[in-house]
Amino acid sequence: MSKSIFGQVITVRKFTTGDIEVDFYHEDELTTYRYSSDPSRLGNFPKELIEILVSTLTTNICIEIFFGDDGNPTHVELEECDDEEDDEEDDLEEDEEFDDDFDSEE
Repeated sequence: MSKSIFGQVITVRKFTTGDIEVDFYHEDELTTYRYSSDPSRLGNFPKELIEILVSTLTTNICIEIFFGDDGNPTHVELEECDDEEDDEEDDLEEDEEFDDDFDSEE
């Protein structure tokens, strides 16, 4: 059975060897994924997928990483993240509108 995790890239490290490390924040955890041109390294993330992750740094893009039954990543999906601050501001504006309506009835 395949699984997936949903989160955001918060750090990218690129080395002179061509290796790339990405810190991925999800479910209040931080996981580091690595790409290396050395195929013998354990936990090697496919180059095509890690480059997509790198491109989302400092954006409002969330990523869902899908893993196969063998635990290796198979594909990623990108989507715009919900901005919790905007949601809170919208809730406050709705509350204020409700209060205004209530006050005008008195």
